Amino acid sequence: MRIFRNFEEATGLRNPVVTTGSFDGVHVGHKTILKRLSMLADKYNGESVLITFHPHPRKVLYPETAGRDLKLINSQEEKILLLEKAGLDNVIIIEFTKEFAKTTSEQFVRDYLTGILKARVVVAGFNHHFGFNKEGDYRQLWTMREQYGFEAEEIPEQEVEHETVSSTRIRKAISEGYIQRANAYLDHYYIVMGTAEKPGEMPAGAGMSFFSIPVTDENKLLPSDGIYAASVECMKLTHKSLVIINTFNHSGPEILVNLPGSDFDMSGKKAVIQFRKKITGPVFLSDTTNSSSRIASAAAEISELIY
Repeated sequence: MRIFRNFEEATGLRNPVVTTGSFDGVHVGHKTILKRLSMLADKYNGESVLITFHPHPRKVLYPETAGRDLKLINSQEEKILLLEKAGLDNVIIIEFTKEFAKTTSEQFVRDYLTGILKARVVVAGFNHHFGFNKEGDYRQLWTMREQYGFEAEEIPEQEVEHETVSSTRIRKAISEGYIQRANAYLDHYYIVMGTAEKPGEMPAGAGMSFFSIPVTDENKLLPSDGIYAASVECMKLTHKSLVIINTFNHSGPEILVNLPGSDFDMSGKKAVIQFRKKITGPVFLSDTTNSSSRIASAAAEISELIY
């Protein structure tokens, strides 16, 4: 997958089949769109393209609240990983500014989608809006297709077990610790990426060793506090893992990872945590006796799980 940081870098793409959006979570609805992009790209001997924005538009338009209230399923690094796994050919990451926010929907189509990219097909997800004040939608794309020489297609909303999938619903499931429900909506495991470190203070974990994964993105959504069964990918190896989420830490959210039965050293290495299941609720690490017992019990349960 190729990554471009502006439209001009992406000139010369072959018969681009294009969609736009945040794609936070790269969930089952997003994957339906990406799959359709790929099919259309094959049909027209073209390339699939996603146009997305960084920072998130809310951080630019509503800075007074976004830092505190905006929670995203994926960091940009995580999203890029998931988009590549989904088979996307190209992603164009546009710097979102207050000036760019003034771009009307017709300007966006005229100047960027068809003017620079020469889009062959523009695909829009259900109820997707774009342009200044979110004035653009699929109906407008349809009316502009002949004038600007592209085809337009809309993807209907997606459901999982008769529930409509949305990033909002997924965020709620994650924040409440319903990881298995979130994973069903996502159509992949909820992930956290980061570089593993040895924690300054080892938690009271029945003699178990832990690594910490610092949370460097202030807008990264984390599951509710507790112990989770997970797997960790590091250096092309996958390990069962016990993960503790602790937001009571005075210096910020804390993610602690233990690899039961393994002496693999993740220190200084990039790791991807894939959350599988919540085992138990919050663990107060300062309560040595109680936390040691609960962590040891959770580790025993995780060791019996079939991944």
